[in-house]
Amino acid sequence: MEQEKILRQTAEPLLEWYQKNARVLPWRSENPNPYHVWVSEIMLQQTRVEAVKPYYERFLSALPTVQTLAEADEELLLKLWEGLGYYSRVRNMQKAAQQIVAEHNGEIPAEYSILLKLKGIGPYTAGAIASIAFSKPCAAVDGNVLRVMARLTADEGNIAEPAVRKYWEKEITEALPKERPGDYNQALMELGATLCLPNGAPKCELCPLRAYCLAYRKNQTMLFPVKTKKSSRIQETLSVFFLVSENKIALHKRLPHGLLSNLWELPNCPSETQTFEFLQKLGVTRAELLPMRSQKHIFTHIEWHMECYFGKVFEKQLSNLVWVTKEEAAAEFALPSAFRKIWLEGLKQMEDF
Repeated sequence: MEQEKILRQTAEPLLEWYQKNARVLPWRSENPNPYHVWVSEIMLQQTRVEAVKPYYERFLSALPTVQTLAEADEELLLKLWEGLGYYSRVRNMQKAAQQIVAEHNGEIPAEYSILLKLKGIGPYTAGAIASIAFSKPCAAVDGNVLRVMARLTADEGNIAEPAVRKYWEKEITEALPKERPGDYNQALMELGATLCLPNGAPKCELCPLRAYCLAYRKNQTMLFPVKTKKSSRIQETLSVFFLVSENKIALHKRLPHGLLSNLWELPNCPSETQTFEFLQKLGVTRAELLPMRSQKHIFTHIEWHMECYFGKVFEKQLSNLVWVTKEEAAAEFALPSAFRKIWLEGLKQMEDF
């Protein structure tokens, strides 16, 4: 009961604060477009707001409607997403768009329960679309909201557990101001993103809910939220090759399953593989390899340590490599961010080749 009381007491000051302090973002408007809300929410998952802005505008410029998303060529889709990572997000978006076209005449459904049936849309995204675009009384509980709730109520529940998230979905839904559910959800997210910060001291002196916050009263804000530690990542060591022949660069397409599935990559192999044998399999029969700076890339569960090489290729045979100019690569081929620094250094070395 105390938690419900706190939520109801804080609704008004939270909304007042949001109205005065909300960041101006390209996907926020007085009359939100459901498609725009959906695209922004998917992009914002595990990605910083500032990083999303140019992607969001470019994506909508190329694919302005659900119909165009449903019909888009996969290479275009992946190119538009290049650098955002977690490519399954955009693939699932396209599958959901195809569902919407086939089952809902191209109109994004307003009901939470129907949104949940679309590919790649879980409780948070369904709640965000339903509340922000359609003013439905649905909670949208992400990590920012869980952190605010944990501190506000000094809740010791482990926010990594699904039961805790479901609990707060229920509590927030019951406490939502029915006339402004979308603004309330966005206000909670905004508070978590700008003041009730993770990985450091929250800005309590600026918080509109400070007077109600149990963690603040107890001087325990750094003890919340409670969250289990992440398991250590698997480490993999790779040799990565920036191969150049006749002013063209070698790209290879990854397998259609697993990590970075179906994306383009710089040729690479486990570091214990014999380099000469690997290059022969690629059809490279004579080349000079020059060392480049080593790189590291961190995925959610895997960490790549990459030994990198610039390769001047003098003789080659047909293989499953694709040789492209840097202009063709920039326009048509989606290269994961794991290879971005290697790519940029390789381009610089090409100038001296």
